[in-house]
Amino acid sequence: MKIQFEALPAAEVAHIRSTGRDSYGNPVERHRSDGTVYPCRCCLGAVPDGAEYLILAHRPFASRNPYAETGPIFLCAECVRAEPSAQVPEILRAPDYIVRGYSAEERILYGTGQVTATERIADYAATLLARPDVAFVDVRSARNNCYQCRIRRAS
Repeated sequence: MKIQFEALPAAEVAHIRSTGRDSYGNPVERHRSDGTVYPCRCCLGAVPDGAEYLILAHRPFASRNPYAETGPIFLCAECVRAEPSAQVPEILRAPDYIVRGYSAEERILYGTGQVTATERIADYAATLLARPDVAFVDVRSARNNCYQCRIRRAS
């Protein structure tokens, strides 16, 4: 099973940047990086030292249902979206993450979620995506549950 890690869709990021609003309609926060690692969900890298970045509540789902989790994310104020890739993105630096499968209806598939060592994320995601009921896999922080990126089947 070939997989690809995906950043937030370019249209979503453009909308956030142009409106300055998060998933709740609240204003995004603007800050300047002090060199601390802030993982951008658009370029899938760290916000460069001295660069402006945004903090906002984000719901990476089209529908609103009980499983449509919302959480804080960081975005570079300006960057280029990372292309989908089979390579584990730079932002995944922690020792482990929550990896969980979702249905096409954007609902958590029970029994798919597990804390997974970073070096095993691609293998576990491929195992999940081999199942016909799994439409996509999300990667979230194992400590704070923040959304990191999405994994889909590669064509």
